[in-house]
Amino acid sequence: MRIAKAMARAGLCSRREAERWIADGRVSINGQVLKTPGVEVKPKDRVLVDGQPLPIAEPSQLWRYNKPKGLVTTHDDPQGRPTVFDNLPAGLPRVISVGRLDFNTEGLILLTNDGELARHLELPATGWLRRYRVRAKGRVTQADLDKLKEGIEIEGVRYGGVEAAIDTVQGANMWLTVGIREGKNREVRKVLTHLGLDVNRLIRISFGPFQLLELEPGEAEVIKRRVLADQLGPQLAQEFGLAEKAEEKSGKKKAGGGRPHPRGDTRKNDHEDD
Repeated sequence: MRIAKAMARAGLCSRREAERWIADGRVSINGQVLKTPGVEVKPKDRVLVDGQPLPIAEPSQLWRYNKPKGLVTTHDDPQGRPTVFDNLPAGLPRVISVGRLDFNTEGLILLTNDGELARHLELPATGWLRRYRVRAKGRVTQADLDKLKEGIEIEGVRYGGVEAAIDTVQGANMWLTVGIREGKNREVRKVLTHLGLDVNRLIRISFGPFQLLELEPGEAEVIKRRVLADQLGPQLAQEFGLAEKAEEKSGKKKAGGGRPHPRGDTRKNDHEDD
């Protein structure tokens, strides 16, 4: 297995981030600092990341997490803002996020201990719809929103089809439900701002087949392995080791301190899903 993939499967980071860590000299095999990610790892190789042994890859697992407003989705924020990973429920293993939500966005984030699984789930090619509830100041018509189904170009960036519907009108505000598939940087906010709306609350309520439902802010809940396997299909379920029957532990956990890897998921907040 290539070293970057091994790091991702161990839940340290995404494969792309692993390649950056290697370029930064943070990874060694059998005492030799790596210069390139094009290296195969053998079972008896001693791999160190930041001086610590590469964790043994655990079976792939996915959690739903209700991100409160006012947290950034990164382990290490240069501005010193509070992070999702500083506020995870106690007892969760090392996890990374499937995509990101920005500081002022709340709602559903998927977390996983497998960077390869995160990479697969966040790719636009997966085709999973990300659905949001949006409160915005201003007025648009349903006809305005229906035009978004064909996609729209804003400041030279082309956005794919957007599903949007008016739910209610309350004073100066409107509540909308918006669905996107690409998850480009601040896509929902930019599209609605282009229509003259001022977004003042943004809540992600679903990511593909997984929904926020009654999960409280700051809580995480494991997704049963058989449910995840059903959604991925037989081939991917086999690849991620989900095909075997396993005992499931479920239940909600309230927010507390998590256990991120030192200098963990340091991806910058430049590709948030909203």
